[in-house]
Amino acid sequence: MRPRRGRPSLRKEVADEIKRHMLDNRMRPGDPLPTEAELCATLRASRSSVREAVKSLAALDIVEVRHGHGTYVGTLGLSALAESMTFRGLLSPGDAFRGYADLVDVRELFERGNAERIVGALTPGHLDRLDGLVAEMERHRAGGDAFLAADRAFHTLLVEPLGNDLISQLSQALWDSYAGVGPHLGLITAEDERHTVDVHRHLTDTAKAGDAAAFAAAVTDHYAPVRRRLAKARTAAGNGTSATVPCRRAARR
Repeated sequence: MRPRRGRPSLRKEVADEIKRHMLDNRMRPGDPLPTEAELCATLRASRSSVREAVKSLAALDIVEVRHGHGTYVGTLGLSALAESMTFRGLLSPGDAFRGYADLVDVRELFERGNAERIVGALTPGHLDRLDGLVAEMERHRAGGDAFLAADRAFHTLLVEPLGNDLISQLSQALWDSYAGVGPHLGLITAEDERHTVDVHRHLTDTAKAGDAAAFAAAVTDHYAPVRRRLAKARTAAGNGTSATVPCRRAARR
């Protein structure tokens, strides 16, 4: 007699069948999926199994449930990865700062490693837009949502001309995770915020000059203040003291 499948494995099996249906029918983001009743009939699965499978796929951005309208192929973004990395940064075992340090490492390596390609791909139009975003950050130097939005848009625009959707999504996921963990560690000061505006201006200037080496150095300079405060906080934690400041509403980068 065939062993009875547990609920998690049944949900995964139905989810895999839904994904196979999407592939077999060459579906694209935004295309409508069959109705719940049609999926039940096609997959020979119960309504509850289909609902659980769709819910698990929606959590991964593979499908999008529009209540009152139906289920569609999702954007296939990396929001789930960003959320996972953020939680990992907040829940690093044995070292409250390790997860954030890892994010700093990956972000710096990601942008510095692409420095030559980024500088070579940015057009005059892109550079003008980068100038505009730096000016926006300057106007909102005190911080807040407008500052963060301009910061995120700046780093998104840096990799946009590379024409690689995965790189763009990874850049945004890394930014979101970085901004999600930072407030809980209190590692950013007002001085760092001023430095953030200045270093973004320097990134733009080196890109305008077509100097990939200077651009890469500016990327390193971007994360230097946070690295210094991380090192100080970890040393203080090892000595049994606290080096963090009260949590801030949002992280700066």
